[in-house]
Amino acid sequence: MSNLGMQLVYALANNIDSVVCERIFLPDSPSSAPRSVESSRPLSDFPVILCAVSFEQDYVNLLRLFLAGGIEPYAAKRYKENIVAAGSPLVLAGGVATFINPEPLAPFIDAFLLGEVEQLLPDVLQLLLEHQKQGWPSRQGLLLEMAQKKTGCYVPAFYRMEYEAGRLSSITTVADVPNPVRKATLTEPDIAGHSQLLTAETEFADLFLIELGRGCSRGCRFCAAGFVYRPPRLWSAESIIRALAEKPGKIKRVGLLGMEMARSNDLAKVARTLLAQDCALSFSSLRADAISPDLLELLKNSGLKTAAIAPDGGSERLRRVINKGISEEELLWAAQALVGAGVTNLKLYFMIGLPTETDEDLAELVRLTLRIREKIKPIGRKRGRLSSLTVSLNSFVPKAWTPFQFCAFAGVAQLKQKIKFLRKEFAGIANLRMNVDKPDNAFFQAVLARGDRRVGEMILHMALSSRNWRQLFRLHGFDPEEYTRRRHDGEIFPWDIVDHGIKREYLWAEHQRAMAEKNTAPCDTKKCKRCGVCHGQ
Repeated sequence: MSNLGMQLVYALANNIDSVVCERIFLPDSPSSAPRSVESSRPLSDFPVILCAVSFEQDYVNLLRLFLAGGIEPYAAKRYKENIVAAGSPLVLAGGVATFINPEPLAPFIDAFLLGEVEQLLPDVLQLLLEHQKQGWPSRQGLLLEMAQKKTGCYVPAFYRMEYEAGRLSSITTVADVPNPVRKATLTEPDIAGHSQLLTAETEFADLFLIELGRGCSRGCRFCAAGFVYRPPRLWSAESIIRALAEKPGKIKRVGLLGMEMARSNDLAKVARTLLAQDCALSFSSLRADAISPDLLELLKNSGLKTAAIAPDGGSERLRRVINKGISEEELLWAAQALVGAGVTNLKLYFMIGLPTETDEDLAELVRLTLRIREKIKPIGRKRGRLSSLTVSLNSFVPKAWTPFQFCAFAGVAQLKQKIKFLRKEFAGIANLRMNVDKPDNAFFQAVLARGDRRVGEMILHMALSSRNWRQLFRLHGFDPEEYTRRRHDGEIFPWDIVDHGIKREYLWAEHQRAMAEKNTAPCDTKKCKRCGVCHGQ
C-alpha cells in the first residue's frame, strides 16, 4: 500500500473528475474475495483494472488476485466478449517490470502502458471516458485505437511470437500497429513524486517518501533501471524541496528514494532543508562517493542507527566488470564516515554469481569486509559501543536491457557453494552477521526476468496450484534452464517488443567491455550519443 508507483497511479486517476479509482489488494486468506479498500466492492464490479507491477515476483499473485476476484485471467477469452464491462474488464498493466519485459504477463493483459505513467495514464483514461460515453464500442476497436494513437500502448493480441526449435524466431503484427512499441518518458516534474497516502495500516506509516529522480548515469552493467530509465534524470533540489512542502506537519521521517545516484550538491541542499525542518532521514542505501558534510550532519541529527552501502562486487576487479565506479578507498572512507555519524549497524550489499566471478573474488569480498570492520572498530570503542556489520548477499540475476542480458545465471548449486564458502570464512567473527537470499528464488526470478509468453502459462499453473514451481515445470515438460542460459548477440529476445531507444550493438559492446574489465564513463546527456537514447530524442 506504501508503493509510490501505485500511489501515483491512484492520484493521477482520481484527479480526473469523471474517474473513481479504488485500491484492491490480494487478501491474506485464500478463501477471502478481494474487495476494494474504499467501498468494499468486489473486483468484478470494475470495468477497468489498472495493475501496477514493480517486481517479477508479483506475477503469480496478480493472477491469484484475478482468480479470487472472479476475473477470467486470459485476455483472449475476455477479448471474445468484445465489450468492456463489469465482469469482463479491460485490464491495463504498467510498472517497471512490464517495460523491462512484458511478455510473461502478455497472455493476461489487454494493454500494457510501457513507460512512465505520468505521460501515459491521463490520456488513456480520457480515451476510455470518450468510449464510455458512446456505450463502450467494441473492445477490439478500442484496443486498436489505443495501440495506434497512444505512445507506449502495447496490445499483445495484435502481435504474434513465432518459435523455431523451441526458441523465439520472429515477432510479427496482425494489425497496423507499431513494432516495436516505443516507451513513454517523463520530463522533470515541477514537484518530485512523493507519498500521496499515509496510513497507520502500512509498514511505512510515519514515513513520507520522495523520489530524487529516475534513471542513473553510472551505467552499472547489472542494473536494468539504469538502462530502461534512460536518459537519466535527476530532479532538481527545488523540485524535491517542493515535494517536501506537501508533507503533513505531524510526519517527521522522510525517505529519499534514489540516494545512491543523486548529485552530492543537491543532496546537500535537501539535507539542509530537512535539518531546518527538524526532520529525520531514512534511505535504503547510499552511494559511497555521495556522502557530504551536510548529509553526515543530517544523519547525526536523525539518530539513524542503520545505513547501507553497496560495493556490489566483492573485488576491485569485479567492480570494473560491473562498472561500479567505486574504489576500495572510497568504501573504507564511507564506512568510517557513516559509523562516525552514529550508525551502529552498517550493512554491506554484495552480489554473488556475477559474470567472471572467481574464488579469488570471493576471498577479496571477505578481505574487504574485514578491512571495513577494522576501520570502524576504533570509532565504536571510543564511544563505548562497537558497530555491527551485516553482509547481505544477493544472487545475481541477469536482466533484460542490460549488458548482462547475454550472460547465464550462475546456477543454484554453484551459488550454494559460494554461500557455504563465505559462511565458513565469516564464522565466529564478533559483531558480523550474514544475510543470504535463497538461490532457488533467484533462479525462478531469472526465469521470469527473461521469460516469454510460454512462461506465462506456467505462472497461471502456479496460481492455480499449491505445488512449487519446479514441480509444476517438470509436470508440464517445461525446461527453466532454457531461460537462464547464455544468449548470443544475434538472438531475438522476447523483450525486443519494447523500444527503449537503446541500440543492441551498444549493449553488446558494453558486455564485451565487461569481459575485458574496462570501465565506461557515466552518461553525459549533453554530448553523449553512445547508447542511442539521447540521439533519438
